[in-house]
Amino acid sequence: MTDNPYVKLVKDGLWTNNQALVALLGLCPLLAVTNSAVNGLGLGIATTLVLTLSNGTVSLIRNLVRSEVRLPVFVLVIASFVTAVELSMNAWFHELYKILGIFIPLIVTNCAIIGRAEAYASKHSLGRSLLDGLAMGIGFTLVLVTLGALRELVGQGTLFDQAHLMFGEAAQGLRFSLGEDFKGMLMAILPPGAFIGLGFLIAIKNLIDKRLTRRQAATVREPLEQGTEAGTA
Repeated sequence: MTDNPYVKLVKDGLWTNNQALVALLGLCPLLAVTNSAVNGLGLGIATTLVLTLSNGTVSLIRNLVRSEVRLPVFVLVIASFVTAVELSMNAWFHELYKILGIFIPLIVTNCAIIGRAEAYASKHSLGRSLLDGLAMGIGFTLVLVTLGALRELVGQGTLFDQAHLMFGEAAQGLRFSLGEDFKGMLMAILPPGAFIGLGFLIAIKNLIDKRLTRRQAATVREPLEQGTEAGTA
C-alpha cells in the first residue's frame, strides 16, 4: 500500500509535505484570514480549486511551453483560475467574498501553488498532477480550518459562527458557543494569535512525527533482535 504512488501523493499532501506545516508556504493568507473557521474554510476551498485546476492545466501544456517562459505562463494560468474563482465567490458567496477581500486575488501569489506547478505538475502526468493539487489543497485547507477554529474558540468562544455565509440559513444550527458570559482572549483573533496558533500546530505535528519514527524504528528492531537471539541460541 505504501509503495503506491497515488497513496504517497495523498499522504504527502495531507501530512508529510503539508504546505503550511512543513514547507511553510502561503503563510500570508493563512495567518491573515484564520480568525474564524468559516473564513479558513472559504479560502481553503478557493485555494484547493485553483491548485487542482492549475496543476492539471500545467501538466497538459508542459510539453508545449518552452523552459524560458514557463514561469510567466504558469502564473498566467493560475491568475486565470483565480479570476474565475473570485467572480464565482462574488456571485454566490458575496458576504464571505467581502470578508476575505484582497486575499482571494492574492491566491495568485501563493508560493504553494506556483511551487507545485513548477516542482510537480510540469514533470508528471495529468492524473498525478490533479491528485497532487487536490491533496495539497486539502492539506492546506485542514490547517486553515483548524487554526481558524482554534482562534475563534479561544478568542470569541464560538465555532462556525458565520456558517450561513457558505451553507445558507440552514447552517445556523452548526454554530457552537461557550456561552454569552465567555470572555475570550482578544490576542487569539489578532495577528500575534495567528503566529502562536500556527507554532502550536507545527509543534504538535513534529511531536507526532517523532513518536511515529520511534515506533517504526522499534518495529524494525524487534525482528532483528529476535533473529540475533535465535542465532546465538
